[in-house]
Amino acid sequence: MLVLGIDPGTAITGWGAVRKQGDDLILVDYGTVDTSHDIPLPQRLQTIHRELGEIVSQHHPDAVAVETLFFSKNVKTALSVGQARGVALLAIAEAGIPFHEYTPLEVKQSVVGYGRATKDQIQQLVKMLLRLDSVPQPDDAADAIAVAICHIHSARLEAMLAAEEGNR
Repeated sequence: MLVLGIDPGTAITGWGAVRKQGDDLILVDYGTVDTSHDIPLPQRLQTIHRELGEIVSQHHPDAVAVETLFFSKNVKTALSVGQARGVALLAIAEAGIPFHEYTPLEVKQSVVGYGRATKDQIQQLVKMLLRLDSVPQPDDAADAIAVAICHIHSARLEAMLAAEEGNR
C-alpha cells in the first residue's frame, strides 16, 4: 500500500509518499509545494492544486491522508490553511483516490504512542520507523510523512479488527 500524506499550508504544503511493504515502511519520496507571499492568493492556491495533482499522477497512491485543521487563536492563519487544504482535497477528489483525515492528536498517538508528543519526538520516530539517517527536511515534509504513517497504522488496525469480526 502506498499512502500520500499531506500537511497543507498556503506558504508551504508538505507531502510524503510512504509504502508499506510486508512489515516495513519505506519512504518513497517527499517534498514541499512552496508559494511566495508576493504572489496573489488565487495563484498560490492554483500552484498548490496543480503541483499536488502532478505528485498524485506521478506516484499513484492507494490512499491520501491529510491532517485536519487545528488552530486555537489565529483565525487568519486557520482560514489560509483551510483554503490550501481545500485545493489539496480537490486534487485528491479529481484523482478519485480514497481520502482520510487525522487530527494532530491522532497522528501523535499513532506515530509516537503519546498524544502530547513534541514535533521533535515525532520527527525522531519518523526517522526510526523509516530507518533513515536523518530527519526529512523541511518540517512540513516530515509532518506529512507522519500523517502517511498514521494512516498506514490505522489501516492495519482496521484490517485486523475486520478480520477478527469475520472470525466470530
